[in-house]
Amino acid sequence: MSETSTQPGTAQSAAYTPTDRTVPTRSRERAAYDRELVHSILDEGYVCHLGFVRDGAPVVLPTLYGRVGERLYLHGSTGSRPLRMAGQADPGLPVCVTVTHVDGLVLARSAFHHSMNYRSVMVHGVARQVTDPDEKREALDALMDHVVPGRSRDSRPANAKEQAATAVIRLDLDEVSAKLRTGGPNDEPEDLSLPYWTGVLPLAKGYGTPVPAADMAPGIGLPDYLAAL
Repeated sequence: MSETSTQPGTAQSAAYTPTDRTVPTRSRERAAYDRELVHSILDEGYVCHLGFVRDGAPVVLPTLYGRVGERLYLHGSTGSRPLRMAGQADPGLPVCVTVTHVDGLVLARSAFHHSMNYRSVMVHGVARQVTDPDEKREALDALMDHVVPGRSRDSRPANAKEQAATAVIRLDLDEVSAKLRTGGPNDEPEDLSLPYWTGVLPLAKGYGTPVPAADMAPGIGLPDYLAAL
């Protein structure tokens, strides 16, 4: 996935700076601000949830994303409401973006203490529409390679008409936090002798066997980047 980049002559700390919006009010011990951890959680996901306010009401949309260094890119139709708003508002559209992985279901002895093991990232900031053609091309390549690394080099690039129909917004990774839960159930001491199965049911992401399209031209073999999944 995308590597972290910095401007020449600038130093980058190993952690994001906590803010009032990135410090949780509950289970603060689960919060983390390590830059590499945040990047790993973002790079492993496929779908983010984009939250913003439209006509005075909150809206949350699931969408694909890609990371290039310290920037997240999201794309959609030029008619998409949040993408239009990001281009029309000054300085941009205030948003909150989240990514979550569920790693296991935690089955406790009591109903109250059932939980999930998870890794999540929350990003607050102002999304801005990308207008520079080179940055837009880089962003669209990153979005493709985020889904399947190497795919942007193994497909036809968008033509002028498709580029014009596609909008891209950028969200800088500045106000960021991760939150994680690991381990087993946290039952009450008085419940430890109860006769119920307890533990963690792990969940894992996996890939099936690639299925070629029925109309694919003959003689095209499975690309190495898919065979390696």
